[in-house]
Amino acid sequence: MSTELREARLQKLEEIRGLGINPYGEKFKKNQTAAECQRDYQEEKPVVVAGRLTAIRAHGKTIFADLTDMSGKVQLYLNPKTAAAESLTLFKLLALGDIVGAGGKLFKTRKGEITVVVEEITLLSKALRPLPEKWHGLTNIEQRYRQRYLDLISNEESRKIFQRRSRIVHEIRAFLEAQGFLEVETPMMQPLAGGAAAQPFKTYYSALDATMYFRIAPELYLKRLLVGGMEKIFELNRNFRNEGLSRRHNPEFTMLEVYQAYGDCRTMMDLVEELVTTVAEKVCGTLKITSGEDIIDLTRPWKRVEYRDLVRQYLKRDDWFSLPAEKMAEIARELGLEVTPDMNEVEITNEIYEKSIEGGLIQPTFVIRLPAALVPLAKRCSDDPEVVDVFELEINGQEIAPGYSELNDPLEQRRRFQAQRQHRGGPEDTGIDEDFLTALEYGMPPAGGMGIGIDRLIMVLTGVDSVKDVILFPHLRPKTS
Repeated sequence: MSTELREARLQKLEEIRGLGINPYGEKFKKNQTAAECQRDYQEEKPVVVAGRLTAIRAHGKTIFADLTDMSGKVQLYLNPKTAAAESLTLFKLLALGDIVGAGGKLFKTRKGEITVVVEEITLLSKALRPLPEKWHGLTNIEQRYRQRYLDLISNEESRKIFQRRSRIVHEIRAFLEAQGFLEVETPMMQPLAGGAAAQPFKTYYSALDATMYFRIAPELYLKRLLVGGMEKIFELNRNFRNEGLSRRHNPEFTMLEVYQAYGDCRTMMDLVEELVTTVAEKVCGTLKITSGEDIIDLTRPWKRVEYRDLVRQYLKRDDWFSLPAEKMAEIARELGLEVTPDMNEVEITNEIYEKSIEGGLIQPTFVIRLPAALVPLAKRCSDDPEVVDVFELEINGQEIAPGYSELNDPLEQRRRFQAQRQHRGGPEDTGIDEDFLTALEYGMPPAGGMGIGIDRLIMVLTGVDSVKDVILFPHLRPKTS
């Protein structure tokens, strides 16, 4: 922004003060939103509206302007016959971006546009900086994320996405509460980073003289509540993972975790199917969501396919799981994947799945029966101890929700934790949670549990392809200049 533009606005500010008007007003009572003016239109109905001036068009002694609030836009009309002289004088000192209140009566122009014939205008906040890109909204992607307030002012579609996000979260809560689930809260700062395989953020708690970790998952605390007799619970809150940024990853993200005592993996598959379809119908009004060139059909039932079958089908090799690691690595490299010498058969296979298979699962798909080494908190399948009773729900080429039959054998859980720690070389961040194991020894009922990545689910239901478009203030790399 040029210095001259700001100086011009500062000059107008002083002129307004010279009229005895406070350019940063007090509480203002409006009785209509812009959308209500459109929806509940009655000729000459008295209304009081408030919002930001987003367009001004002068025609001789008359002035037309657009006033935009959270609900939408309504036109203002001022002329010397209907508006107070003080209001006309003030309006001539206003500019795009100023926040005003306006009282008057509704009418329709000859073109049928619903308009407020303004009798009195009140300045509520004088903007000292002009709005970006007057006619086309804020199109600079980087600026949209760094200055979300400008994005929300300028882009109606962006406002709609975040309004829809709020409704989606509300409907998720309403659905679970109607099903008898209790919302709970567990610690976001933990002495051990557990419940998932991820790099945590560290902090230091002075009062306890202790290193703490921002949680990577609430799972181990929620399972303690199952031990305590809370049978149907959920938590909807933030997780933190000290990992990379991408269009599908933000290091601070919203996660829903749900647990149901006496349930299992299939209980959770049925629950997430019903939850997502119910929310989609209530918020989107349809089960067919447009995402780029694809139409995602959420109609139940959703496809269920075994992890091993997907891998065999993709590689066209029925013998894949009997191959030695060296041969697997050779094939993976031929596919253009990075495979390191220390990777075992399970890790090589999962690299192929995540990099080459997962992205092609556009329609809702439950990928089931994953290798036990990948999910140390899940029960093994009774017919095959090499796999666990889990699912990964894939929609639009990304994981939306993992879920499983929870492991409630404390001795087996200890062996899994020890094997996981040994394989990773034993970093301090993945220490064994002895209190959790102690809780399991008091007895945890069989249970089903799942997590839903809320940001990714909202991406699906709004049809956007970047997580930054559904998080109001996404994390960004520091500016280089």
